[in-house]
Order: sequence, then structure tokens, then C-alpha cells
Amino acid sequence: MVLLIAFAAMALVFRRSFCSWFCPVGTISELLWKFGRRIFRRNWSMFRWLDVTLRSVKYLLLGFFLFAAVTMSVESIQAFLSSPYGVLADVKMLDLFRHMSVTSAVVLGALILSSIMVKNFWCRYACPYGALMGLIALGSPLRIRRLTDKCIDCGKCARACPSQLPVDRLVQIRSAECLGCMECVSSCPVEGVLDLRTFSRKRVPAAWVAVGASAIFVAVVALAQATGHWRSPIPSQVYKEWIPLARELSH
Repeated sequence: MVLLIAFAAMALVFRRSFCSWFCPVGTISELLWKFGRRIFRRNWSMFRWLDVTLRSVKYLLLGFFLFAAVTMSVESIQAFLSSPYGVLADVKMLDLFRHMSVTSAVVLGALILSSIMVKNFWCRYACPYGALMGLIALGSPLRIRRLTDKCIDCGKCARACPSQLPVDRLVQIRSAECLGCMECVSSCPVEGVLDLRTFSRKRVPAAWVAVGASAIFVAVVALAQATGHWRSPIPSQVYKEWIPLARELSH
């Protein structure tokens, strides 16, 4: 919950900066599509109708998780997190990676192959966390803005965008798919044409995004530690005892 609050605050101020600047899965995804571009000299795009359809998947997943959380009482959530069942669920989840099944391996392999071929496949189509950050980022005071009178219409910004947004045809980017990664800004050959700006049109450099998002993360975690909300109430010894027995235990 502490991390969720931190990442949501980052999204509200600096758009989806968590997804583009912090997320380890996003980092791996970026490395995979760049690897694919180096090997195949290109990345592929979905047909528009298929792209729109698949993009809805992450919002459907988000809706499912929100429904599950909202319909649970506070007492039920607390019991799930601290009960033996909740601890065992954590231990079993570790075994998903320690003793991977054929099904898990096939799914993981398909995601890796898709991420090599299509830019940010997981982030774009399947990540409910990214969907939540995108919706929160709609309230951000920052937007990528393009000065149409100075733009030379080279299209480099659109080609650089990992979310495949038509940056070269828009005055400002309002989409929930915008990651706030500043790739379009750094690719623009004309200084001052494309920038991250506030409602008052004040320019926000990339360094401010990096420092600001990092400061929010550190501040929220430090506050959680100071108020005793960072460490789990479940002793580490419990996990040390149960992990070796994970395959012998059942729900």
C-alpha cells in the first residue's frame, strides 16, 4: 500500500513516471524491444483494431482487481494479509518461479517473444498497474506540448514514442498511454518545439521529473518507516520455516 501511494503520487504529478523511470518490468520490456530492433532492424505494430482491443485488456484486469478489493471488508483484507492462508499464498507464489511449470514457462516465453517484437508489449496491453497509473496521470498538470508554428514535421517524435502516440499530429498529449518518458522530446531536432510543460506553459526539464519523482518515492517510504508502516507484522522467521516446506503444504 505504501508503494502504491508513492507511485500514484508520482503519476499524479509527473504523469506515468513510475512506468517509464522506475518500474523494473518496464526496464526489462524496454531492453527486450530494443534488442529486437537491433536483431530484426525494426519492431512491429499491431493492426489498429487489434491494438485498440488488446489495450482494453489491462483496463479489464484493473477493473477485476478493483472489484475484488472494493467488495472485501477491511477485516477480510487484514485477515488475508496476516492469516496463515495469506502467508502460504506468498510462499506458493515464490514457487511459481522456483519450480516453474510448463504452462508458466510457455506463457513467460510468449511474453518475452512478444516484447522483443512489439514495443512494450506487456506494459501496453496487459499491465493493470500501468492502467491505474495512466488513469491517475490524466489529472497531472503536466503535458507534452508541441509548438505547431515551429515544428518542421519530421515525424521523429512519433517514431520515438514507445506508446506509439501520434505526437507529430497533436498540440498536446493528453492520453493515458503517455509514459512521460520524454523520448519524443529528446528526439526532436528543433529546440523548444516539443517540451513537457505545465498548464501555464512553463517548461519542465527531464531532470526535474527524475529528481521530483525520486523525491516523492523517498519521502513516502521515509514517512512509512517513521510511522511504523513499512515492515510486515509477519516475522521473517515464519517465511524461513515455511519456504522449504512450500511444496508439501496445500491451501
